[in-house]
Amino acid sequence: MTKIALVTGGNKGIGFETVKQLAQQNIKVLLGARNETEGKKAEETLRAESLDVTFIKLDISNSDDIENTKNLIENQFGKLDILINNAAVFLDNAWFGNNTETVPLKTLRDTFDINYFGTVELTQSLLPAIRKSEAGRIVNISSLSGSFGVHLDETHWLYPLKPYAYSASKTALNQFTVFLANALADTKIKVNAVSPGWVKTSIGSDQAPLTPEDGAKSGVALALLDENGPTGTFSQDGETLPW
Repeated sequence: MTKIALVTGGNKGIGFETVKQLAQQNIKVLLGARNETEGKKAEETLRAESLDVTFIKLDISNSDDIENTKNLIENQFGKLDILINNAAVFLDNAWFGNNTETVPLKTLRDTFDINYFGTVELTQSLLPAIRKSEAGRIVNISSLSGSFGVHLDETHWLYPLKPYAYSASKTALNQFTVFLANALADTKIKVNAVSPGWVKTSIGSDQAPLTPEDGAKSGVALALLDENGPTGTFSQDGETLPW
């Protein structure tokens, strides 16, 4: 039976490449995007490469969109094998420096609304469909910026970069990963967090050394884990990262 995957924020960057790489593995991929024009354009591009990709309108901060997505998956497919929570925003004024004293509460709330609350709501909504998979996989696209270990290591290259809203939202996402993996420990579902690395995207900037194709590989690998693969981990390119 064909595997069914959903990738949020799939219209560009890491999300688009994740959709593409999963579809190249003969997986039916639902490309979630909040912008209908961009989502349909991404769908057309990938379908032109004979890949089985379908756009669905999904703004993860919109409960109606989440409910519609849940109903579509349950009615059309009856299950969901892979969920990749990729959609995210970066609303801090800059990467460099520490804005903890000055970041507006609206920036914090708007960041968490997508990067954390929307991701949790979507995942909870889709868990019944994921439970119907023979081997459900949930991959949360996190960031090194969410790592306490990295931000306590003065020798790490990321140490000076402390955008509080974005970093805190990814730290919260990491804890969601650990707790959800624990809650599902007696099932065949595996839940992992991954850092794609510093990637050339709207969040990572053009100065980043990695391409979106590079950045997608870690998440795709976790989505395709066999039954012996890990759960409740945080990694990049197969290397364990500090929480």
